Amino acid sequence: MTDIPLVDLRAAHAEVAEEVREGFDRVLASGAYIKGPDVAAFEQEYAAYSGVRHAVGTANGTDALELALRALDLPEGGGVVLPANTFVATAEAVVRAGLRPVLVDVDPEHLLIDPARVAEVLPSAAALLPVHLNGQLAPMAPLLELAGDRPVVEDGAQSQGARQDGRPAGSWGRIAATSFYPGKNLGAYGDAGAVVTDDERLATAVRLIGDHGSGRKYVHERFGFNSRMDTLQAVVLRAKLRRLPAWNEARRAAAARYDALLAGVDGLTTPRTLPGNEHVWHLYAVRIERGRDTVLAELQAAGIGAGVHYPVPVHLQPAFRGLGHTEGAFPVAERAAAELLTLPLYPQITEAQQTRVAETLGKALARI
Repeated sequence: MTDIPLVDLRAAHAEVAEEVREGFDRVLASGAYIKGPDVAAFEQEYAAYSGVRHAVGTANGTDALELALRALDLPEGGGVVLPANTFVATAEAVVRAGLRPVLVDVDPEHLLIDPARVAEVLPSAAALLPVHLNGQLAPMAPLLELAGDRPVVEDGAQSQGARQDGRPAGSWGRIAATSFYPGKNLGAYGDAGAVVTDDERLATAVRLIGDHGSGRKYVHERFGFNSRMDTLQAVVLRAKLRRLPAWNEARRAAAARYDALLAGVDGLTTPRTLPGNEHVWHLYAVRIERGRDTVLAELQAAGIGAGVHYPVPVHLQPAFRGLGHTEGAFPVAERAAAELLTLPLYPQITEAQQTRVAETLGKALARI
C-alpha cells in the first residue's frame, strides 16, 4: 500500500512548479538574490493578505519573533507571557531578545493560552505573546483587554489565513510574526519568515535590526543581525500565496471528513475550534486517552505518517530548566503533551487516504 505522509510537500510543489521555475529563471538572470523585487512584492501581498499595512520578510520564523520583540524596545529582562504548550522557538525568541519567558497553562478544551492564567501573572508582564496553535487563533479579545497598555505580539507561525471574528491572524496585536517553514500552510523551499504590523515605526525598526542595524550601507544605527528573506524564497511564497485560500479551504474540508470518520470512536477526542475562529488546520491533532505511543507506532508501521508535536512542554525542556518549573507546574499542557497525536492532513489528501487513516487508527485503539 502507498504510504500516507504527515505532510505531502511534493504534491504542493506539483501545483506551483512551472510558476516557480519561471520565477527562479527570472531571479537567476537578474542576480538580485537579496532584497530583490520579488521580496518587496511578496511583502506587499502578504501585508494585504494579513489585513495590515506592513510586512517585513525575514530569514526564518524564530528570527521574526525575535525581531518583533526587539522592535518594541521592552525593558531588559522584562517578562513576556506565553503558553507552555508551544514549539520551543516561541520561548527561544524571548530569551534571544534579552527578555524572560513567563509561562502559563492553556485551556483544557482548545489548548490555547488561557486568559485566566494570564491574569495571574500580569504584574510580572512587559508583553503578551499568545500563540495561534495548529491553525486557530488564541482568544484575542480577552487577551487584549487584559494587556491594557502592554504590547501584544502574535505568534502566527501556524495560522496563515486564519481569522477570528472576521479579523485575520496578525492584525490583532501591535505586531506579529510568522514562519514559512516548508511544512506550514504557506511554506517556502527552505527557511523564511515575516513580521507584520500596522505600525510604520515598528516595521522600520524590524527592517533595520534584521539588516545589521543599517538603513544605509556601512552606517549601522543600532545593534542588529542578519535576517533577510532570500529572493528565491519570495518567488515560492508568491506562487503559493495565490493558492493559499483554496488550499486552506481544502484543509477545512479534510478536517471535517476526519471529524465525521472519527465520530464515535472510543478512546479519542477530536480537536475543538474556539467559537469565532475560522480554523485553517495547520495540524489535525486528536487526543488519545491511553497508549498514544503504541497507537503511533501501529500507524507508522502501517505506512501512515502520524506524528507527535511537542511531546515535552517548554518548561520541562532541559534548556529551560533555569525557569525553575518542575513536573506538575502546568498540568493541562503536560497532559496534552502525553495524549496528542497528529494525523496526516494537507490540501491534496484524498478521502480514500483519510478513510484508511481513520480505519487503522480505530483498529489500533481497539487493541489498547
